[in-house]
Amino acid sequence: MADEVKTARKRSDTFSDAEKAAMRERAAELKAEARRSKKKVSGEQDLLAKAAELPPVERQLVERVHALVMQAAPELEPKTWYGMPAWAKDGKVLCFLQPAAKFGTRYSTLGFNDIATLDDGPMWPASFAILELTPEVEERVTELVKRAVG
Repeated sequence: MADEVKTARKRSDTFSDAEKAAMRERAAELKAEARRSKKKVSGEQDLLAKAAELPPVERQLVERVHALVMQAAPELEPKTWYGMPAWAKDGKVLCFLQPAAKFGTRYSTLGFNDIATLDDGPMWPASFAILELTPEVEERVTELVKRAVG
């Protein structure tokens, strides 16, 4: 019994405080989605609220990427996913933006889940670092989102 408790304690130490917070945020998001589905309220409010919590530079990045995604694929549903801005297709998260401040990393990341149709042979990137949104980066984000949607 003591070994089981020790093992359980050791497993819980494997997640960082930021990862634990992200998991708590995801649980809250699932509850909010259930409430929203009853009220027919958009997840865009949650996405923009999360953006408002970020430092100004990252807030602008999130808001601009959100605009680019919605222009490229207006059929996607904005939402949050583990406390990050995300866009879903048919209820499944297609892509998400991990702000650098979220996990204390040096750059933000635009990530794509397995429903994204970015396939290119036997191996392809599914995550892209973003240091700043230049016109070229905006064009690439738009291209990736369009391709991911299929």
